[in-house]
Amino acid sequence: MNKDIVSIIQKDQLYNLMLKGERADGRAFDETREIKIETGIIEKAEGSARVEIGNTKIIAGVKISPGTPFPDTPDVGVIITSLELIPLASPEFESGPPREKAVELARVTDRGIRESGAIDLKKMCIIEGEKVWMIFIDIHVLDDGGNIMDAAALGSIAALLTATIPAERYGLGEDAPLPMRDIPVSVTAVDIGGGIVFDPSLEEEMVANTKLTVISNQEGAIAGMQKSGNGSLSTDQINHIVEVACKKAQDIREKFLEI
Repeated sequence: MNKDIVSIIQKDQLYNLMLKGERADGRAFDETREIKIETGIIEKAEGSARVEIGNTKIIAGVKISPGTPFPDTPDVGVIITSLELIPLASPEFESGPPREKAVELARVTDRGIRESGAIDLKKMCIIEGEKVWMIFIDIHVLDDGGNIMDAAALGSIAALLTATIPAERYGLGEDAPLPMRDIPVSVTAVDIGGGIVFDPSLEEEMVANTKLTVISNQEGAIAGMQKSGNGSLSTDQINHIVEVACKKAQDIREKFLEI
């Protein structure tokens, strides 16, 4: 589905519902869809997870191997995040090199993990200046039902929380869990005709003026934000989104206690 394909009638319907304080699927403006998290789904990966948010489905896998640190951080582990928009997930997705949307989603996911200090990367150093553990996070979108951003971020953290450093395989000691320190959670909202709705469906994303993603850590501090779209947000709207997003993140974080 493309914005050009969304009919004027459909747009008008969503806008009219917004004016009445309603959404097409019956949710409240700040209500998220059901979230399902399943871990350990890829046998060959060091960590993996499948996440569903409504009709949106993603799989995240984690591979860990020794590598060379960056010159400016010789004693810090490396995180590399990639995301693939599988053509079968949406008519809008095409095969080939990562498109701009995929790159943006991967970068925001990576930033939330990095800036929240979710992983103690200092403990991922093997030999300073020579060898560190490299963490590769691969995300595959299986079905786009809207709000891929939050699903990708949740899937990545779920996979990391269950990941094991394969030290024995490389003759570097005993296997151990990743040194996790935090659980950042991404919450996305969109502006439709001046109304703010959270966890947008695909149809809501298509007609939205702008989108704002807020990533917060366990303390409620903001670890990352990303705005997309041509529209603008007022200060009041931004404050509202941040406040609700941080509260929603705490509720969503409870899901990880079930892992």
